[in-house]
Amino acid sequence: MKPVTPPHPHPGAVHVVFAANQPEYDQLPAVIDAKGLAMTEFELSAEDLATIVNGGRIRLWIWTFRQPLQPVALEVVE
Repeated sequence: MKPVTPPHPHPGAVHVVFAANQPEYDQLPAVIDAKGLAMTEFELSAEDLATIVNGGRIRLWIWTFRQPLQPVALEVVE
């Protein structure tokens, strides 16, 4: 699974790259809207898809740095 640049933002939203200057992390392209909602997208490899079709699961890791967990959501899009 690899992060990809989300589609063009709607009015008021901008493209950003999280960890752009942090070599210890993988860069994460995102779109952030005026209210602060960040959206990222990931492309699944053929191997990822086969694993899911055969009963695999998607796991979400979140680095909270011992701060309160922010709301998150996962969805499937075309």
